[in-house]
Amino acid sequence: MTLDTLSNLERQARILEILDRQKRISVTEICEMFSISEATARRDLEELTQQKSILRVRGGAISARQAPPESPLLLRQTAQTEEKANIGKAAAQLVQDHDAIFLGSGTTVLEIAKNLRDRKDLTVVTNSLPVLNMFAGLPNIKVIALGGFLRDSEWSFIGHITEQALGEIRVDKVIIGVHAIHVEQGLTNDYLPETMTDRAILRAGKQVIVAADHTKIDMISTAFLAPITSIDVFVTDKNAPRDFIEAITKLGIQVYIA
Repeated sequence: MTLDTLSNLERQARILEILDRQKRISVTEICEMFSISEATARRDLEELTQQKSILRVRGGAISARQAPPESPLLLRQTAQTEEKANIGKAAAQLVQDHDAIFLGSGTTVLEIAKNLRDRKDLTVVTNSLPVLNMFAGLPNIKVIALGGFLRDSEWSFIGHITEQALGEIRVDKVIIGVHAIHVEQGLTNDYLPETMTDRAILRAGKQVIVAADHTKIDMISTAFLAPITSIDVFVTDKNAPRDFIEAITKLGIQVYIA
């Protein structure tokens, strides 16, 4: 059987196989590869989009690797522990004595917090109970805790009250984790009520630092948070895909690999 005699389903399966390898395909490539018209190629892509197998972009499509649902904080503490520990040390080096920073929720940010306990005259703003506990009682660190609705699975405060408080805050650096990050689809998470709080967090800092291990990269979740260009610095581990690193570097994002 030649490529030009494949059925619609067989052709669409081949398109998905190609996207698994190269992550992007154009309408022109599909037409040339399968000897079909542009209308047929676009029809194939529309059907795959409806199945949520791909995402349409201008001129073609990209792979739609859906990030799995996020487990509760306590369960995530045993996942990618080495990578998170390395990221924590690397990201902490970006924080100087006398800085005012925001630290978000999540296990990766908690690793960063562990490496900041000896900073001098550091001001930490946080909506995370574990981060708050990490710094409580340290005379060298001023802690500003944001209230709000407690998200039990994450031990973090979110919602209207949290967002109002964030509107009064300005820090040197915002440091957050992320559930999924993609060059074209940006930052996404799987908990819609948290999205507005996260957007308020991003607005609070002069510099936005996102820390995430390689399992979060090239993933897409259900709730759009912000475009990739909303971040200034990305800290990840040595298993991060090279093409992703190259792509965001070209966008002016500074990358640190731990």
